[in-house]
Amino acid sequence: MSSSPAPSAWITRFSPLIPAGAQVLDLACGQGRHARYLQAQGQHVTGVDRDGAALQALQADTAGEWLLADIENGPWPLDGRVFDAVVVTNYLWRPLWPRILGSVAPGGLLLYETFAQGNEVYGKPSRPDFLLRPGELLQVCAGWSVIAYEEGGLQAPDRVVQRIAVRRPLPGDARPSALMP
Repeated sequence: MSSSPAPSAWITRFSPLIPAGAQVLDLACGQGRHARYLQAQGQHVTGVDRDGAALQALQADTAGEWLLADIENGPWPLDGRVFDAVVVTNYLWRPLWPRILGSVAPGGLLLYETFAQGNEVYGKPSRPDFLLRPGELLQVCAGWSVIAYEEGGLQAPDRVVQRIAVRRPLPGDARPSALMP
């Protein structure tokens, strides 16, 4: 196995909610720290990233489906596909919110963690385009069942994040969703 960084504590905390054998999407998977971890937990992982070298290294030592795609400037590579869980960390491109939410199967889990306003004092990312506004993940996931949500500063390394674990409603659940049809 490659020596990628350790998985996020947020992902390891809530990954037990993903059943063994589940189909999991690791979006903007990079070096595959979460893909490797989830695959080792018995999930079937699909990873998407625009870094071909990172995906080649991941493919060389980890079972899964690895898709090279620039999801910000190119076509969405997962049209018509849904996953039992979607994992996103350290990535934010707001125009993709509907695609990300739409990739979670009814009853499925979204685990999301990325940088938030306030992080600019620690370095990058520092542009507002790449920092969540206060409560933004809660707004994006309105109508979904919130399992856990945190917002604030973390250490080692110092950073400001928002993170959420939410379950998509099952068909017939009457709760409205801000971004889903």
